[in-house]
Order: sequence, then structure tokens, then C-alpha cells
Amino acid sequence: MNVLIYLIPIALAMGGVGLASFLWSLKSGQYEDLEGSSWRVLDDGDDRPDT
Repeated sequence: MNVLIYLIPIALAMGGVGLASFLWSLKSGQYEDLEGSSWRVLDDGDDRPDT
């Protein structure tokens, strides 16, 4: 039972870091262009000239 004294704060801290990361990604615009990603997957890149 003494282990719970350590595990509960660690779990809460990890959850806080995850929430902060998600909020940072929202603020930085990671989810702005959702359709562009799906079209870039289908682009085979043949229209670029050979160098």
C-alpha cells in the first residue's frame, strides 16, 4: 500500500504532461489542415522534375 503514495502522484503528473502537450498542439495549429494530410498521402510525387 505504500507504493500508492508514489504511484498516484506520478500518474497525475503524467496525465498533466499529456494534457499540456495536447493543449500545446492545439495552440500551435497542429489540427488546422485535416484534409491536406489525407491528400498528401495519396500524392505520389511524380510531378517533380528529376535532378
